[in-house]
Amino acid sequence: MKTITLLEPGKFALSDTTPPESPLPGQTLVRVRRVGICGTDLHAYRGRQPFFSYPRILGHELGVEVVAIGEGDANGISPGDRCAVEPYLNCGSCIACRRGKTNCCTSLQVLGVHTDGGMRELISVPTRKLHRSTTLSVEQLALVETLGIGAHAVDRANIESGEWALVIGAGPIGLSVTQFAQAAGARVISLDINPDRLTFCREKLQVEAAVIADDGAAERVRAITDGDLPTVVFDATGNSASMMNAFQYVASGGRLVYVGLFLGDVTFYDPDFHRKEISLLATRNSTGKDFHRIIGLMERGVIDTTPWITHRADAAEMPDEFPKWLDPSTGVLKVVVTF
Repeated sequence: MKTITLLEPGKFALSDTTPPESPLPGQTLVRVRRVGICGTDLHAYRGRQPFFSYPRILGHELGVEVVAIGEGDANGISPGDRCAVEPYLNCGSCIACRRGKTNCCTSLQVLGVHTDGGMRELISVPTRKLHRSTTLSVEQLALVETLGIGAHAVDRANIESGEWALVIGAGPIGLSVTQFAQAAGARVISLDINPDRLTFCREKLQVEAAVIADDGAAERVRAITDGDLPTVVFDATGNSASMMNAFQYVASGGRLVYVGLFLGDVTFYDPDFHRKEISLLATRNSTGKDFHRIIGLMERGVIDTTPWITHRADAAEMPDEFPKWLDPSTGVLKVVVTF
């Protein structure tokens, strides 16, 4: 079967590998139809992805078709069903799993990061990690995982209707945060260094304000909020300087949610942190409950992913095309690869 492997930073190989055998009990064999490319894949290609080793088959944003189901609970699916794959393989027995926080499993394995992912024609996955839809396309289903990051982050923030929310970073993760913050009733301000992405936020997502990230950004955000600053700030950049700088945007008594991550230390000025009594939150991946809710929202048209996909490629083209997607001038927002 056709398989794409990241052998080392900057080097993909397209090869023919042995297909999986019949699925084991509790597993389902699926045919990969679409794979979304995200920041994790870009970081891995550059050699900057935390918790990563080579060689690795990337691919954790998957829209798939069910081929065969192993013995055990079929999770309501049948051969031929279209599904999104929840790529977070949790143990089910650690303290986090026992409390329903499966995304925080102490031995979590993420497809395409800690273990080989879906950039291949066929893959066996735990049946319980499949989420079906009778109406969404495989392309839409490949975006559910990205949306889950934003949905979970917004749930962590406990947004109140009408409050100001600043989303720093207007890449795919930031956009998913934006959409779910809006759905929760927040008045969203987008902040980014890229004016084209800010235009996208204004025109496609109808955010209340879009601010370029420069030396005067904090004062413009303050003016937009009538001098109060936002009561919830999301940093979706995974950039150390941005994450440490994000504290200045938080209103007194507000919350700062780190959505993106980087491999390093975060430092901040403690007196300001205490003076404002800021709540600092981390958010990691999402849960099966998030997947179920997102698919329902997409099916009802509450969440629209139509504007997101800016680039598409066939699997055979991907190794050559991938380096181009690193260049911001190409206008890449979300790439979907067809297998």
